[in-house]
Amino acid sequence: MTSLILPSSGGLAAYTLTGAPLALPKPGAAPQFNRVAYAAAHIVVDPLADNAPWLDQAIDWERTIAFRTHLWDLGLGVAEAMDTAQRGMGLSWPGALELIGHSVAAAKNHPGAVIACGAGTDHLTPGTDSSINDVIRAYEMQIEAIEALGGRIILMASRALVAAARGPDDYARVYDRILRQVSQPVIIHWLGEMFDPALDGYWGAADHWDAMAVCTDIINTHADKVDGVKISLLSAEKEIAMRRRLAPAVRMYTGDDFNYAELIAGDALGHSHALLGIFDAIAPAASAALARLAAGDEAGFHAILAPTVPLSRHIFAAPTRFYKTGVVFLAYLNGLQDHFLMLGGQQSARSLLHFAELFRLADQAGVLHDPEQAVARMRRVMAVGGVV
Repeated sequence: MTSLILPSSGGLAAYTLTGAPLALPKPGAAPQFNRVAYAAAHIVVDPLADNAPWLDQAIDWERTIAFRTHLWDLGLGVAEAMDTAQRGMGLSWPGALELIGHSVAAAKNHPGAVIACGAGTDHLTPGTDSSINDVIRAYEMQIEAIEALGGRIILMASRALVAAARGPDDYARVYDRILRQVSQPVIIHWLGEMFDPALDGYWGAADHWDAMAVCTDIINTHADKVDGVKISLLSAEKEIAMRRRLAPAVRMYTGDDFNYAELIAGDALGHSHALLGIFDAIAPAASAALARLAAGDEAGFHAILAPTVPLSRHIFAAPTRFYKTGVVFLAYLNGLQDHFLMLGGQQSARSLLHFAELFRLADQAGVLHDPEQAVARMRRVMAVGGVV
């Protein structure tokens, strides 16, 4: 068995790989699911660009689009230009629009590809006093630009709206105005403050249950313009409660990277679909599990996904907003990119101990697709950190 030296809270110790890699789907027709499943996809930077890595955007378009093709081949949809792509944490609105343009064009050339794209207000200058009308115009501008490229909309939460709103009525006003204009039903994204502290108090309420009442009322009032809602609150209880309050035609897309398996499987009263950052990292496992669920094999679905949950909870551990680092790190270990560099230098957002535990959990979940390659790459990363 292959082993390597890894750090832990007790010092350095040998770790011997024990997991059996999950069999990857064979090339061919994408599997069929009975859930709609999006993976929020990360971006790949150009490691050889001559720039200021903390400030400049230098995206490797070939590898970035190749990763989206990887997701489509597995039957997953792509949620583009979302927080997993470092939107608002390194990826600017002009960069996001360029990314959306590349991805929408690629989707048109990939049979069956599904894509939805994040529209927000992040081009508004931080720290300025934006009004509710400014927020509306900002949403309108991004939606118009994305729809002009042929993209469908994921309506992202707005930091500017949090700053400008004086209560739930302002949220109702903004969403009413926007939803009346969109050309196709949108996915609304409620991103919790654990993912972005600037979104604390979204929907005009500090309490999530009060906020849920506001959000649900807005959605059900405009049910014909809402494909679904993705909530990222890391609470199965809250997601299930909201799911049961939605209009029948409105989907719940789980954004719960702690409890996704049970929420997707559902119960006698319904189930969630998926729009998850962790599906970027565990895409083959997610695809295989969803295919089992569609075939009526719920036990097989859980057998594949259950081992990935501890890994996901580790990747999304507080500070949760740095989960992107773990997602990109796993893509590097699995050979989906040749380096581990990120926009804004965010490869440094997690510790060596975090990476070591991620490696152990990925092995135990069976998502290290080529263990020897993963070990070789892990040794290089550890060596840079002084672990030899």
